[in-house]
Amino acid sequence: MAKVRLVDLEGKGTDAAVGEMFGSFGGGRSMLKSSRDVYIKVNVIDSKPNVYTDPALVGAVIRYFRSEGARNIYVIENCTQGNFTRLVFHKTGMARVCRKNGASAVYLDETPASPAWLPNMQCFLDLSSVVHEKLIKGKNENLYINIPILKTHSMSGVTIGVKNQFGLVHQHSRIADHNFKLHRKLADLYHVVSPDFTLVDARNAMNHGHYTPEKFEPDCIIPMGLLIGGRDTLAVDTVGAHLMGFDIADVEHLRLLREDGAGCGDLAAIDIEGRELVEQRRRNLTHELKDEFPAGVTIIRGRERCCAEGCRRNTETAMEVFANDVGCSHDFAIVMGKDADPAEVAKVNGPVLLVGGCAIEDYETAMKDRLGAGRVFVSPGCNNLAATCSALMALMGISPMKVTGLNPLVSLQLFISAKIHGSKALVTRIIPERVAR
Repeated sequence: MAKVRLVDLEGKGTDAAVGEMFGSFGGGRSMLKSSRDVYIKVNVIDSKPNVYTDPALVGAVIRYFRSEGARNIYVIENCTQGNFTRLVFHKTGMARVCRKNGASAVYLDETPASPAWLPNMQCFLDLSSVVHEKLIKGKNENLYINIPILKTHSMSGVTIGVKNQFGLVHQHSRIADHNFKLHRKLADLYHVVSPDFTLVDARNAMNHGHYTPEKFEPDCIIPMGLLIGGRDTLAVDTVGAHLMGFDIADVEHLRLLREDGAGCGDLAAIDIEGRELVEQRRRNLTHELKDEFPAGVTIIRGRERCCAEGCRRNTETAMEVFANDVGCSHDFAIVMGKDADPAEVAKVNGPVLLVGGCAIEDYETAMKDRLGAGRVFVSPGCNNLAATCSALMALMGISPMKVTGLNPLVSLQLFISAKIHGSKALVTRIIPERVAR
């Protein structure tokens, strides 16, 4: 039977909770492999409050494995598109925690790419070379610990242990197939590389998606006060999804992995230590956004290929955050998907953003002829978040520097350092494009 353990954080220090968790699986010393090296994959997509793994928890895990005889400990991540990992680690305090506890921060966007074959998708994607060398080829020598946080997700339903591995993929390889094929892509990635242990930071659960406006924190940040852990990531995700009100049938990538036999996806067949905590703290959350968009923005969704897993919710998530946490100074239109209502498209007479290859193919030429090239912005691909955010910030009248929340000189210094070290991150434009109003 797959075992999943829940540890109640109430009245308990983080170090004690971490020790209790790993102790129930035989202890860290028994988990270490021949190299005694540990690779910790965190979930640090951005520096926005509540969206990243608690650095204090990561520090406790580093200290625990150090005390259990680990040799080298590496904290690895490649943040979301539009940003670069060195900056995010700096702002969240993750870099400081690594330095303080003797671990090395590895910014995967600064590493070479290594192709990996996805068996069911029948295509390649680029992983970090560190992942290829240390977690795939070196699977029998190195311990891989996965530390996601408990979140719903506007595009994948939930993001826990399986989805957290998307951060092992170079950003340019996240664009293709980030559509109705996304769940198969996530499941295939899990077949290529999988953690030895998944420890979920479930202090809170995120409602209304994985990246929510701070303005709506009372509705979106739901206290749970737990750690969830186990060797079988699918079993851990099944329990985590259930805590948020989702059956495995509701989460396509988990259902696919269960069908593939890649772990235990049957709640009744999982040995849950702390089962009473599951029922006490279970909530019915939603992965749908609050849909609080600016009144002056017209959204035209095509009747075909307007995939929630890509162009649609990718764009709407970013716009909802920008609008509610920063503001929107201008009116404009967004067109996404194929076969949009021709009458609605014809009404567009101001600046417009065409999101995704489908909309660009159908409307770019005609709209540039009618509106002028300076009023038509495009975001090619299915999940080109850097291009989408650059266009949104220009159209909404938002300064990229205001979004980072850091001193511009510090941001520039970190950016130069990342580039010197080979960063391949797809970042937003520092100076927004000019919009012909």
